[in-house]
Amino acid sequence: MQKIFMEGKQALEIPESMLAMVLEKQGEPLQIQQLPVPKPGPGQILIHVAACGVCRTDLHIVDGDLSGPKLPLIPGHEIVGRVVKNGEGVKGFIPGDRVGVPWLGKTCGSCPYCRRGQENLCDSPLFTGYTINGGYAEYVVAHEQYTFKLPEGYADVEAAPLLYAGLIGYRSYRMAGEVRGNLGIYGFGAAAHILVQIAVNEGKKVFAFTRPGDDRAKNLALGLGASWAGDSSQAPPERLDAAIIFAPVGELLPVALKASDKGGCVVCGGIHMSDIPSFPYDILWGERTIRSVANLTRRDAKEFFEQAEKFHIKTEVEVFPLEKANEALDRLRTGDINGAAVLDLLER
Repeated sequence: MQKIFMEGKQALEIPESMLAMVLEKQGEPLQIQQLPVPKPGPGQILIHVAACGVCRTDLHIVDGDLSGPKLPLIPGHEIVGRVVKNGEGVKGFIPGDRVGVPWLGKTCGSCPYCRRGQENLCDSPLFTGYTINGGYAEYVVAHEQYTFKLPEGYADVEAAPLLYAGLIGYRSYRMAGEVRGNLGIYGFGAAAHILVQIAVNEGKKVFAFTRPGDDRAKNLALGLGASWAGDSSQAPPERLDAAIIFAPVGELLPVALKASDKGGCVVCGGIHMSDIPSFPYDILWGERTIRSVANLTRRDAKEFFEQAEKFHIKTEVEVFPLEKANEALDRLRTGDINGAAVLDLLER
């Protein structure tokens, strides 16, 4: 073992090996394995993971909805931990800093999209927990420039959902444009339960749509400030100025369009969605628009964490030990998570 002294902390022993939950083949459960602790390269930091969110995107990767992951793969892209060692050239962090690692792991910086500030559309990106190893492990390596110091006032498990559910929700909200008053949210899970608080704080009326019979989600939405909550088969009591679809269900797009007012915008906030059925032109007419959201940018993270510092966003979490990652994914698959699922790696 090597000993690293962290500022203001006791000495931390970095072991030679670590526990990790590994995806060997899509469509199969994760396997718990003992692996070597990774070493940070130039511009990278080694992080001792404290918590990692279990996201629907992880589920899409495990189930094979998203093709082409690095295999074998350690999933997880909502990572909270502390820096324990810096690679060559790292200047922004010191051992002991609490940091967060999101989905966007690295971009090329030179393609047309990167050059014009659209790094979320980079031609050669790396994604945490998809094309590079993520946080379902005791240690993870991350690129310094794509890692963030986290706002104070959040416990590790509370902060984890902010790293993707919060960020993608925030980007979806901004992509909806200037919402005049009424915002509809279809699919009330991890991203929605964070976003509703931001929208309400900005004076919007939020209408939450859940799975039929999901009274827990309805009650959570109302408890967090939504003006109305119903299932996705119901029409809202007022026309929507904008709608965001977080559920990966293509059939919801015509439903959201039909509920939207003239000039309204429907944003598809997921990385994967089932096929969208055909719909009559008259529910799109009236200068309604449809947009998708792809990944996130570092600017999104900066703006969102400023919001998170300004007012405390309550994250509703269900906590699992690392070894129960498959159980967390199963619960997410069946919609049996209230808020967000998080792996707690410090409770052993």
